[in-house]
Order: sequence, then C-alpha cells, then structure tokens
Amino acid sequence: MSDRGRGGPRGRGRGEGGGPPPQRGRGIGGPAPRGRGAHLLGTPAQGGPGIPSNHVTAVGVKRSAFGTAGRAIQVITNHFEVKIPQGLIYHYDAITPDKLPARANMELLVRLQEVLEPGIFTPRGVYDGRKNLFSIRRYPFENDTRTFDVTLGNTPAQDSPGNAQKPKKGPKGYKVKLTKVAEINPELLSQFTLGNQSHAEEILTTITALNIVVRMEPTIRYPFNVRSFFTKDERQDIGGGLELWRGYFQSVRPAIGKMVINLDISTGVMYRAGPLIELCLQFLGKDKAAVLSPTQGFPERERLRLQRFVSGLRITSPFGPQAGRPRGIRKLTAAGASALSFTPRDGPATTVARFFQQTYNRQVRYPNIVCAELASGAIIPLEFCDVVEGQIMRKQFPQEKTDAMVKFSTKKPADRLNSIMKGLGVLSYGQSEYIRAFGLDVATQNPLVVNARVLDPPRMLYRGPQASVMPRDGAWNMIQKKFYQPSSVKGWVVVIYEPRFNDQAAQSMVQGLVQTCGETGVVFQDQQPPIIRQNGQGNIGDQLKQAGTALYRNKGYPPDLIVAVLPQGSADIYQAIKHFGDVTQGVATQCLSSQKCSRANQQYYANVALKINVKLGGINTVPDPRSVSILTDPSNPTIVMGADEIHPAPGPGSDTKPSFTAVVASVDSDSAKYIADCQVQTGRRQMIDDLKGMTKALLGKYMGYRKNVEKKANNRPKRLLFFRDGVSEGQFQQVLDLELPLIKEACVELEVDPKITIIVVGKRHHVRFFPRSGADADRSTNCRAGTVVDRDITSPLENDFFLQSHAGIIGTSRPAHYNVLYDENNFTPDGLQSLSFALCHVYARSTRSVSIPAPVYYADIVCSRAKNHYQPGTNLDLSDTGTVDNATERLQQYKDNFKPLHQKMQQLMYFS
Repeated sequence: MSDRGRGGPRGRGRGEGGGPPPQRGRGIGGPAPRGRGAHLLGTPAQGGPGIPSNHVTAVGVKRSAFGTAGRAIQVITNHFEVKIPQGLIYHYDAITPDKLPARANMELLVRLQEVLEPGIFTPRGVYDGRKNLFSIRRYPFENDTRTFDVTLGNTPAQDSPGNAQKPKKGPKGYKVKLTKVAEINPELLSQFTLGNQSHAEEILTTITALNIVVRMEPTIRYPFNVRSFFTKDERQDIGGGLELWRGYFQSVRPAIGKMVINLDISTGVMYRAGPLIELCLQFLGKDKAAVLSPTQGFPERERLRLQRFVSGLRITSPFGPQAGRPRGIRKLTAAGASALSFTPRDGPATTVARFFQQTYNRQVRYPNIVCAELASGAIIPLEFCDVVEGQIMRKQFPQEKTDAMVKFSTKKPADRLNSIMKGLGVLSYGQSEYIRAFGLDVATQNPLVVNARVLDPPRMLYRGPQASVMPRDGAWNMIQKKFYQPSSVKGWVVVIYEPRFNDQAAQSMVQGLVQTCGETGVVFQDQQPPIIRQNGQGNIGDQLKQAGTALYRNKGYPPDLIVAVLPQGSADIYQAIKHFGDVTQGVATQCLSSQKCSRANQQYYANVALKINVKLGGINTVPDPRSVSILTDPSNPTIVMGADEIHPAPGPGSDTKPSFTAVVASVDSDSAKYIADCQVQTGRRQMIDDLKGMTKALLGKYMGYRKNVEKKANNRPKRLLFFRDGVSEGQFQQVLDLELPLIKEACVELEVDPKITIIVVGKRHHVRFFPRSGADADRSTNCRAGTVVDRDITSPLENDFFLQSHAGIIGTSRPAHYNVLYDENNFTPDGLQSLSFALCHVYARSTRSVSIPAPVYYADIVCSRAKNHYQPGTNLDLSDTGTVDNATERLQQYKDNFKPLHQKMQQLMYFS
C-alpha cells in the first residue's frame, strides 16, 4: 500500500498561482496596492487584490486580511506571469474510440488537424487527449458538430503466429466526433483573479483550456504524464530495466491580480529502450537468456512477475502485422517458440520457430524461451522485439530503487532553480504555435519575486536547569534537559533476531539505551533485562509471549516494554512484533536495527528515547503557552485533530483492495499528546466513512483524559481544530458536504458544542521558494523554517497560505499549503499561521520542526501501519499482486480480519 492515491496532485487551479509584483519598501503588514481594473465588475474589493468583493462566493473561507507577524522578506518562487487571452475560446467535446490511451487519442487529433483537414483546423485547436478540445475559431460544422474518419498508419498487415488465420486488413480506421458545447469568455477569469468573480464552472473550464494550450506542444513532442513531460537529455539507468528521465511540470494557475505558470522539475520512470530480451534479463537480474526457458527451470512465479512488468509495453518488430509500428504486449507465453504450435491460413500446422524460419528466413536463436503475445494475438520471439523509447512505467515503483530515485530527483535550491530556468528553453513558450494562436504571453525573463515573512518559532518547554529552548532554523537540542513528562520502565526484555549481533553488542546496546534514556528522565528500574535470542522464521507472537511470561515468573510483573533487535530486510518480523504489541497484548514495543546498534552513538539512543517515552505515556516537550495562546487558552479548551487516508497502489487487483483511514486527536492541554483511531473502508473512496464514530471515540478520550489525568473541571472542548490531509482541491466541497456534518453529529451525540475550524493541508504540489539572499537562507541554502507566504501566489478569493515550517536537509524544501475550509472560530491569519507553525514543533520523534502539523503527520503514519492490524499469516494479500473476482466479498474479508487496537494502546502514542 505504498501509493497514496490522493485523487490527483494537490492545489491545482485556484489556490496555487502567483500574485502582483512585490511592492518594494512596503512592510508586509501595510496596505496592499489597488489592483488594476478593480472596479470593472461588481462591488470593488475592500482592501485591494487578494481581499475579495463582498458579493463573491467561495468554496472555503474567504480571505478577509493578510498576516502581518514575523520578519518581512522577499523570496523567489517558481512562477511566471501569463497574460490572459482577450478573445472568445470555443470548447468542443471530442468523442474518440473507447479505451484508447491518451497518447493514441492525441495521435488521432494531430493527424486530423495536420494531415487530413488542415483547412478546417487553422489555426489548430488544443486537445487534452481525452474529452476536451479548445479553439479560438468556431469551426464551420453544420449544427456545430461533425464526425471525421481518421486512420493511423499505412502498413498492410502481414502473417504472424497467432493471427495468421485472420483475414488481412489495412490500417485501422477510427471515428472522431467534435461537438461545440460552450463559448468561454476569459474576461470572467480576469475578474476572478481580481476577487470580483465567484468561483464557477466557467472559471475552471477556462483554466483547463489555458493549461491544455501550454501543454499541447510538449505533449506532442515528448512522453507525458498528466501535467509533466520528460526528455532524454538528462537520464540515469537505475537497473532492473528502468531509467529515470528529467521532466518538467507546468500548470497555469490563477493568482491575486493575474495568471501564472507554476513550473518545476519532475522525474519520470521509463522502461529502458532496446532489445526486449535484454530488458527482461535486466528485470530479473540475470545475464543468460536460457533462464527464460520453462524447460530449463524458469519458475512460473517468475514468469508471471515478469509478465506483470512488461504487460502493456509497446514494442516494434520487423515481422508480423504492422511491422515496424509500435504494438502492445498482452502477456508472455508459457512455452518457447519451438513448442508453440499453430495452423496458418494456407498450410499445415507448424511451430512459431519453424514459421519464422520458413516465412522470414530468420532462425530463432533461443527457441526454448518464452515469447511475447501481442494485443492482436500475434506471437513473436523476444529476440525479434525492441522496446520503444520513452515509455513511462506506470506500475508501482520498486521499493529497492527508492534511494536512486531520491538521489536523481534531489537538487539544492540554486540547482533546482537553474534547472527550472533551463526548462523554459525546452518549453520555448514563445515559439509554440498554440500559445501564439491563443494570445498567451508568458513572462519568462525572471521568476516571480513575492512577499514573505519569517515567523518566530514557539519556545519549547522541558524539565531541568534549562527548562526551555528557542528553536533556531527549525532545530534545537536537549542538552541538560529532561522530557517534559518522563515515563518509567519497571520491567522489560530484549529479544534479538539477528544471529550476528553478539553478546558484547547486546550488552553495549542495553547500557547505551539505559544511560541515554536516564539522561532524558526515562528511568529503567531494571538495568539488566533478560536478553533472549530467537529465530525470525518462528512464530513471533509466541516467542514474545514466552519472553514476557519468563519475565513475569522471575520478577513477578509483566514487561512494560519489549525491545527487539532486527536484521536488515525484516519487514515481516516488524509487522508481527507490532501486531503482538499494539493489537494482541497492549505492550509497548521498540524495534532497533542491528546494523545501527552495532555502531550506535548517544544521538541514536536519544532518538530512540524520544519514541519510547511517548509510547509509555510520557510527553517529550510542549510549546510555551505564551507562544501559542490559541492552543493553550484555559478558558477555551481545544482539541486538535488530524485525518488522512491511504489508498491501494495501482496495479492488478487494486480495485479489490481497501483504503485505510486514520484520525488522531490531542488529549492534553498543550496539544502535544495524541491518540489515534484507524479503520478500513472501500478502496479509493476519498471521504472517511466512519468519521462520526472515530470523532466520537476520540472526543470521549479527550474529555476523559482532561477529567481523570489532568483533573480539569472544564473537560469539554470549546474549540475543535481539524487538519485534513489526503484530499485534492476538487474534493474540498465534499469535505464540507460529507465530513463536516459527521463531525458535528459526533459532537451533538456527546452533548458538546465546540466551534469547528477545518484546514486542509496539502503537500503534493510543485510550489517552491528560493531565498533571495544568504541572510534569508539556512545552512542548506533553503528558505528558513517559518517562511510563510499568504500573498502574491495564493488564491484570489480564499484564505490559504504556504508555510515552510521545517529546516532543509537535502534538496529543495517544499512548503505545505494550508486551505481554510471552515472557521467558526474566526481566527486571524496570524493566529492560524502561528498555531500551524507551533504544531509542526510537537512531533514527538524529533527535536526538529517537521513539514506538516504533527497531527497530520501522525495520521499519515497510522494509515501506513494499518497492515499491522492483521494477524501475521492471514491469507490476505496487501501487496500489489493479489487479485479476487468479487470485490465486495474481498472488502468484507479485509474488514472482518482487521483487528482493533488493544485497549491500552488506545490511550497511548503507540505509533511514534
């Protein structure tokens, strides 16, 4: 379940554009300049660009002001201004053959416009490869509709095994129907950017049209994937038959006062071009073709794995129907060319190998290895197939290649900005006939410089002589400090699953862990725990239970903590341990890497201590109440919640796999201690089905903690802050229509009435910030932690902002995008931005601020660990290879086998 399936990249359309030029010499909190044409339509905006007119409506909360807190700076961003076209744009429905890929549809429309009917399609329209075609000309169709006959290719069919009995046919013809459905006036979009026009379907359609205009040229020339295209100018072979290609992302977005293009670099995973037989061997990690022979031991399991990898792959061959043209692989045969028999139209039965010898005078060098069966039914030996260059691998990316992907994709800010500027040359906006025809003018000389502020971090509280610390550049240390609320360990056991981790290493590990935890305040009453060695091939649950039972017999009490030392590549052992501790027995578990323990230093054990303390009920650190009064106001008890969901990875059988949802909530007065709930639901459903029940359960635990642990007289929340991850901008309305009522119903049933604020946190976008000077950069040359932008590249209507809350380590940091959908608390921009920044500092596993608020981060972790709720060995395939015919029955199996957390774990941060 690695692919998050978010319903598309976040923040497209209205929330991620650019803004008016920065006003030099003006403080960020000062009055904004008046926008051009502010009185052209409707009520004038109250306060200038970015403060929408009273009469307009928005999906989320309308912006009423800008933030003023922090140190005012300016940053460079990867946006370029675009001039909005003046004339009408005509929108046509393009009905093409069902089930053709976008690439083939694009080929049809290009051929129609450039070869078959150039007189009609001058100037040429732009097409998205699916349904929409836009033109600046109204085509001379009778009743505004016309159907065209379009053929692709001109090579007559030839005989080939598998289809030799079929009659010969010429190039395949297709029907393409175009129908005018609307006329678009871009002036509405102009008014939208000025805050004088409500968000409407016409606005979305216009933005879609402009995006298709700028993508048309590169889509024709390069391999593409939705909003990115890729060139072979910069690529890297990562093995396994795969290459990484440098690509460019581009998206036209509305901003305050204008339209902009958001341009960024991206990475495409491509199949390596060349002989198909070499690709197959690279995938399997072999070098001899004989390994592909079923008669010489090629396992069926491996054949099916290879088949999944190459299915859908386009190849060319000098033989067979449409020789030389790309054709798709449907599957791999179970036998070799010398063993596969068929009967040609005019002749006796023969084998594939003999057919190629007799028909094409080509001897098959590897007659015993599997062959490729094409979509047409033709069978061609692998050695006669060549992989077409520039094919994007759209299946699940191999986990073992992740490091190579990260290394290739990661660039320091200056290098990334240089690559983006290089992309402008590849795009050649000024030379695109489509951009010129539509009248778009892209200002490519310099990226936009926008107004920003650097927020002050919250002071963090600990225990000890120096009880507080002020983070600097998103980080701080715990020298001479103890945890704010340290826990204690009465009994514990160590279980070692790595046989090479010797007794000396084990004793060193115990000593280092006990000593470092003691310095943080976590006390191990027994400093010489039992050390037990086990075989990872055994029943992990039984082994851990035996270890706990042995401790109980010897000491008279069960373990509070089980520490397990694991070898590399031990995901199955890890899952079994977490299932035992979190679900079955309700005991804290901490897994350690044997490799890291062998060369561990104090810093490593300090990081482990951060996890152990909160798993046992402690609190590591809290923000100083004076830094975040919104969260700690005793007269307004506040519960902070985070929600996320994870979807099945694309691939065979993915439609029968479920999605997992998670909601976490704070229980303490400092919004630092969290609990979680996780559920399973229908796959790829974007809204959380059981949000009412999950919210109700978490609210109950919040009130119980305040009453029973904190001894608060007022245990009912007056504020509920709900941070939602995992939804795209197109789903904002669904959050308001479907999820908000469930939260409110949960509150009603518990007889609480908090004021609710809902904020969507997006991180899958391509907005980046680059410091203008060294003074505004941290040690990684990124913008400093706390850099916030709520002007210039934000929504013309809605209350949104970008916050880069973490310090850069490698590459270019990505800010989180916050969209305020609902706000009964009427928070000020400064209030929302400061509390969001503060929540990025309470992530228990580090002494650094993180990129998104801790409750959102926790919800993400809980989702990714949903598989731990299943009993190890359960016959449920959570990988990308499982299939089942009955999706409903399969979902019910997942639900029935999903085990709830142990009651003890429901009160603890087991997920840390």
